[in-house]
Amino acid sequence: MSEVVDEQIRMQRPTCWRGGLSLHWVTAHPRRAVVSVGLIIGALGLAACAGSPAPAAGLPDGEPAVSTAALPSTPDAAAVSTAARPSTPAASTQGNSAGSPSQELARSDAQGAVEVIVSPSSWTREAEGTLEFEVSMETHSVELSMDLAKLATLRTDTGLTLQALDWSGGGGHHVTGVLRFPSSTPDGQPLLDGAGLLILTILDLDAPSRAFQWEIASLP
Repeated sequence: MSEVVDEQIRMQRPTCWRGGLSLHWVTAHPRRAVVSVGLIIGALGLAACAGSPAPAAGLPDGEPAVSTAALPSTPDAAAVSTAARPSTPAASTQGNSAGSPSQELARSDAQGAVEVIVSPSSWTREAEGTLEFEVSMETHSVELSMDLAKLATLRTDTGLTLQALDWSGGGGHHVTGVLRFPSSTPDGQPLLDGAGLLILTILDLDAPSRAFQWEIASLP
């Protein structure tokens, strides 16, 4: 009978705890109520601890851990510098080893006390124009003030021979100048027409004769 009365009282009175404990039951069973409330508080505490993130290792208590997951990664400085820098290509040494056309065509003669180097500098296969040669002379004992235009001739393997027109060099022990020849004979025949070889001869330059020869097909 008392259980029926308790049920009716519980249904009529408002509850003071949403866990299902009535005020009448609490007053009737105080020890059980204390135990139930303690269990509920303990469960709430465990839930709160489970939801809190664990402190980062190595940080003092109370300091929040800084998350690096959201921070963008910073590329390596060396990778950035090389990526932004166009690759630049390496300098070729083939030109130095091969030499320029004038160096490839240079001819030298070191008879006596004078070294002479001759290089074709300008030529034409036409009847009108000139054939020019750069001449460099070096010595330590001979005065190089002679006029090479009077000492030099130009001939081909076809039998044509021409005297030099003029010489632009001066005097001293180190002389460089341009020796010019006509590109055709006095009757208008081109010197290089049908020829395969070109020979420049210098007489009486501290040696009886100096000859410098080129294949005409090798001239650019």
